[in-house]
Amino acid sequence: MAKSKEEIIEEMQQVAAQMIEDDLEENPDLANEYFDCDCCGQNKCLAGSIQYDKYRLCNDCVLLAETGFALKKFDNIQALIDAMEDNKLQEQCSVIKESENNNLN
Repeated sequence: MAKSKEEIIEEMQQVAAQMIEDDLEENPDLANEYFDCDCCGQNKCLAGSIQYDKYRLCNDCVLLAETGFALKKFDNIQALIDAMEDNKLQEQCSVIKESENNNLN
C-alpha cells in the first residue's frame, strides 16, 4: 500500500532531523559553522546540509527537496531552486537592509 502524503512528510521530517544529529555526532564543530543556503538564501548551520549538484542546501531546504522528490512534485534540484528564487531575493534584501541599519546606528 502506498504511503499517504502525511506519512511521507512525517518520514522526511524524521530523516532531516536525524541528518543534523548524525552530522553533529560525527563533527560537533559543525554546530558553529554556517553558510548561506543556495536555496533560501538564509545563513544556516552546516549540520544537516547537503550538496546537490552545485548547490548547498540547509537542512530546512533539504527537507523541502526530499519531500518534493518523494511526492513527485519535481524531479531535479533546479526546480526547487527556481521556485525559491523570490524567497532567496527577499532574504538577501532583508540582510542588506539590516546591515545598512546597523551601520547607521
